[in-house]
Amino acid sequence: MNGENSASALNELIPLSYFKDMRDSSPVSLNKEKTTWNVFKYEDVKMIFTRHDLFSSQGVESVNDPIESSILRQDPPKHRRLRMLVSQAFTPRIIQGLTAKIEAIAEALCDQMETNAKVDGLPDYASPLPIIVIAEMLGIPPEDRERFKAWSDALVGNDSDGYYQCQQEMSVYFSEIADRRRLEPQDDLISNLVRANEEGAQLSDVEVIGFCILLLVAGNETTTNLISSAMLLFDDHPDAKTQLKADNTLIPQALEEVLRYCSPVQTMIRTVTQTTVLRGQTLTPGQIVNIWIGSANHDEAIFEHPEIFDIHRNPNPHLAFGHGIHFCLGAQLARLESKIAMQTLLRRFPEFRLDHSQPLERIDSWIMFGVKQLPIILRR
Repeated sequence: MNGENSASALNELIPLSYFKDMRDSSPVSLNKEKTTWNVFKYEDVKMIFTRHDLFSSQGVESVNDPIESSILRQDPPKHRRLRMLVSQAFTPRIIQGLTAKIEAIAEALCDQMETNAKVDGLPDYASPLPIIVIAEMLGIPPEDRERFKAWSDALVGNDSDGYYQCQQEMSVYFSEIADRRRLEPQDDLISNLVRANEEGAQLSDVEVIGFCILLLVAGNETTTNLISSAMLLFDDHPDAKTQLKADNTLIPQALEEVLRYCSPVQTMIRTVTQTTVLRGQTLTPGQIVNIWIGSANHDEAIFEHPEIFDIHRNPNPHLAFGHGIHFCLGAQLARLESKIAMQTLLRRFPEFRLDHSQPLERIDSWIMFGVKQLPIILRR
């Protein structure tokens, strides 16, 4: 172990004490309105991920809310069909083939930062890297990347009006691109989606749009927050950072601990489909369940000393990418991007550190964990 128990500003942004209290006292609890359950323990969260017959992912499909038509919101058998279609774009060979491109993007971003003593690690590094990768995979022109960032922020934020507004804007945007790709296919993901078929089935227009929107969020927001959290945690644990600089082959394992310690996706939603008794509580059909991944990944029943950030933790069966049929389709890409991002940053700016004179603020999202700004001093 690193033997370091962080008491940093980062810990103040993650409700670890609240999660622990709930695991101990009310691991399955009903909200005041008696409409929504909150589930906090690892084994329960993992079970709900697995039992789609009892806990449905499915929402109400709507052209105004295309993400409800994505694989994120589907149960078998439709989920299986959609995943088979879209997984063609995420084979290990295709993802590994992106290595040189991601390395070049990371180097170019570091080149831009090099002339400055201080930077904001979010807009200057953690955010543009995955946006550029996803935009290029989809076939989106560079001038639209800033719109991508604004849309993805709105999709994970707490403003419901902004959530639906950006989906309407993205629906128009991706519909127009999909129509052009049908007439003039290119070597990009949207072209592949509009012509993809499995056993004669094709994606509908709303399914194509829903997947593009989902990919934008999953491929951008989560990876951005993984990279920024890694920067914060490595800064907060000097011993770990020293080890990673000396041996960058430790970075993938260290990133798994970042995923556990401050999971980019803190919670997911399911709907009860059958009366189910869980830890003495009766959950009834139609009720909503928040499954708290951020709490599950700190469950003392599974993780020894979960409050300690330990880059050598093994085993580390975190649920940051989900579990079962909904295990994140882009997990390999997120791992590759974050590995290259941190290897490059530690090599180019081995003395980088957080500017502690500026307070950290959590993004306005109860679903995701991330920070609004990341003030970084690059050199001593």
